[in-house]
Amino acid sequence: MTASKRIVLSSDHAAIPLRQTIATHIAAQGWEVVDIGPATPESTHYPRHGQEAARRVASGDCRLGIILCGTGQGIMMAANKVAGIRCGVCSDAFSARMIRAHNDANMLSLGARVIGEGLALDTVDAFLSTDFEGGRHATRVDMIETTVD
Repeated sequence: MTASKRIVLSSDHAAIPLRQTIATHIAAQGWEVVDIGPATPESTHYPRHGQEAARRVASGDCRLGIILCGTGQGIMMAANKVAGIRCGVCSDAFSARMIRAHNDANMLSLGARVIGEGLALDTVDAFLSTDFEGGRHATRVDMIETTVD
């Protein structure tokens, strides 16, 4: 399968059950899921998991990524340290559509302690089904990628 239908998933220990539910859900939609763990509930460090997933997206190995931790915030911050990554935390489908349509986000972060399973799946579906609109938004994405101060 090409990278166009390949997606990486990762989380910290707090989000393993929701990550696994999402993996099953999107695999049923035809996505090739690259789940890089963790597999066991021992305490782990979300920055490592967020950055490893982000490297897979930035390298082109995977087209998109979904990462999770307790709030979605910390793992998102870690992922955004990787050049070329535009990751946003979302707790609703509207925001997930907008980060794809207007910001060309290539990663979605979710808070497993913030969002319920049904809403999480709706949010993931919105993220995966929305394309970047380009146009005036492309100028802004370029600014995100190049502005340093």
